[in-house]
Amino acid sequence: MSERPMSEARYETPEPFKVDIPERALIDLDERLRRWRPPVAIADNGSWASGTDPAFLADLVDYWRHGYDWQRCQEAINRWPNYLVDIGPQRLHFIREPGTDVEGAPRPMPLVVTHGWPGSIVEFLELIDRLAHPDRHGGDALDAFDVIVPSLPGYGFSGPPIRDDGSVGPIGPRAIAGLWHRLVHDQLNYRRPYGAQGGDWGAVVSSWLAFDHPVMEEKDGWKSGVLGLHLNMMGLRPGADLRKARLSAAESAWLEAARTDRDDKVGYQRIQATRPQTLGVALADSPVGLAAWIVEKFQAWSDCAGNPLTRFSMDLLLDNVMVYWLTGTAGTATWLYRGFARQSPYALPEGRRVETPTGFAAFPADLSPPPPQEWLERAYNVRQYTAMPKGGHFAALEEPGLLVDDIRAFFRPLRFGAAND
Repeated sequence: MSERPMSEARYETPEPFKVDIPERALIDLDERLRRWRPPVAIADNGSWASGTDPAFLADLVDYWRHGYDWQRCQEAINRWPNYLVDIGPQRLHFIREPGTDVEGAPRPMPLVVTHGWPGSIVEFLELIDRLAHPDRHGGDALDAFDVIVPSLPGYGFSGPPIRDDGSVGPIGPRAIAGLWHRLVHDQLNYRRPYGAQGGDWGAVVSSWLAFDHPVMEEKDGWKSGVLGLHLNMMGLRPGADLRKARLSAAESAWLEAARTDRDDKVGYQRIQATRPQTLGVALADSPVGLAAWIVEKFQAWSDCAGNPLTRFSMDLLLDNVMVYWLTGTAGTATWLYRGFARQSPYALPEGRRVETPTGFAAFPADLSPPPPQEWLERAYNVRQYTAMPKGGHFAALEEPGLLVDDIRAFFRPLRFGAAND
């Protein structure tokens, strides 16, 4: 994606949008897939220890060429109301599905659900209906949300990130949180508190959203801001000097395990934070290279026992890759890591925490092992902590039922003005 021409129309208010990928883009993709050059494989017995397994990748490319149907995914996205809007110079894409209204009951709570990298709105396509219309899935309509699913700046159908000086370039998750609040408050005109949910970058953005925009009473008497925060990954580090902190045994053990995991699993972060422009050339030019870069994370960060197909179909893996490929955002999506590295501060201020009531779903096979509750409480006002029996980083795809049930249970007392200690 490139900077929007000055002559292009602006969307001062949300404009309905349909995904419509031209046939020439799909023909170009097929040509590139037909000509791909398989790499020389390291002899590691077919494991993923050195990166994406070449045999798996070859099967994926073969299916991509001969079995995959983009139109199915495009229709799944267009099933929901999609919009584009400009907030300042930043163009944003989002889905908004109003929840089921119940006569005589409070209106559905707005809920902003945010994806991360290497995810996209594809993660939530099956979750939207469950959250907005629980009555269609054996649930209680009183648990309905007005579901808002934005694409992060630089991802999917949103525009490239715009810095404070108006130039195209990396921005951090705290700045994105400010855009989300303006989207809910100014563009969608909600005159009631809302919730935030996320994992990966979605957890970081949602955490800053709750920290910077907690529920407040406006001048005309209505309330706005984040009423509750639900996470399936810890988004912010505690604002404390850990060298002076007295840690529990569980916290010490977790920190050691997290450090061990980090060395093996987050090398990609350093590349994307320091040289996103160079990496972006490869990801934007080679669909197979892009797929290899992304699919490896779905294998390594999920509860799949080494085989991603136990958790994700090839269609689902490719749907997510295609959102990056067809929008040309494989490069700009990595900029968020550089934006985060430049954001100051990137942790909570010393002695402060997110005071918004927070729920946490601890999925055991996440990128890093989920932290113990006492560590979370250093950074958040934790009201609900759920140790999940299974699932990993891509909770909305791996265990949608567990995730939805936990979100509903957490927000249920908050939406009716009760505590959930």
